[in-house]
Amino acid sequence: MNNSALIVEGGAMRGVFASGVLDTFMNHDFMPYDFAIGVSAGASNLVGYLSNSPQRSFEVITKMATNKRFFNPARFAKGGDLVDVKWLWDESNQRYPLNCEALFSSIPMFAAVTNIDSGLADYYRVEAHSLSNIIEATTALPIAYRRPPCFSGGCYTDGGVADSIPVREAYRRGARDITVILSHPLSYEMKASRSAWLVQALLAKYPSIAQAMKVRAENYNQSLEFIRHPPKDATIRVITPPEDFAVKRLTMNQKTLHQGYKMGLAAGEEHLSIRRGEYGLHQENCHFCV
Repeated sequence: MNNSALIVEGGAMRGVFASGVLDTFMNHDFMPYDFAIGVSAGASNLVGYLSNSPQRSFEVITKMATNKRFFNPARFAKGGDLVDVKWLWDESNQRYPLNCEALFSSIPMFAAVTNIDSGLADYYRVEAHSLSNIIEATTALPIAYRRPPCFSGGCYTDGGVADSIPVREAYRRGARDITVILSHPLSYEMKASRSAWLVQALLAKYPSIAQAMKVRAENYNQSLEFIRHPPKDATIRVITPPEDFAVKRLTMNQKTLHQGYKMGLAAGEEHLSIRRGEYGLHQENCHFCV
């Protein structure tokens, strides 16, 4: 039997698209997966999905992540964090308590984090005792969040540094039917940073992370290539924002965020229509279904 997996990319505020997709899935009680892997904001979105909490992620993104307590350039200029991911997690759980019974009785969830010593991705299974640590680590943007979270004998930064789209990890774990929710339109390819020297300087204390940032675009595009040309024994289904998706990593405009969410809701409905065969598509031509 082929295992099936759900992969959710991060992308900070761009995660509002995936929150819409997953809300549609919840509205249809759709969860045909054996396990899920999330990265950064994608992991936060998966927590809402697997705990069967419709609109929780949307509320967190639009009401909490737009709060100056979370995103504060003035604080950053004074030597503090640009984004306070620990505050966001703790405060979100105060305002929107998680259904932990549903979360931990659901399918296994893994989150990608980047090890600051190796610069490589580690994949932690989310469990009750480790949930807070893992979510903080997978969303801890380097530079923007100055103190790398540490747990289980290691210290970590945002999972997207080493593996933004862990589709190859899902395949390695035995998944042969893989659904990927991306946070960029289909045409996107990551370009190498034009300010690599600055990143290297800012991350001088963490040379392995600096190196991972240097090759991040290459790794990201290799994941896209794997998606576009999967192994013969794998089917990969992709859900992406439309080309006019206007949400950026740090978009704070409510109208733009709400539009991005509605695009996610619509993309989720379209994906389910494809899965039901309403467009005449089937497994043989569904490697890059949207």
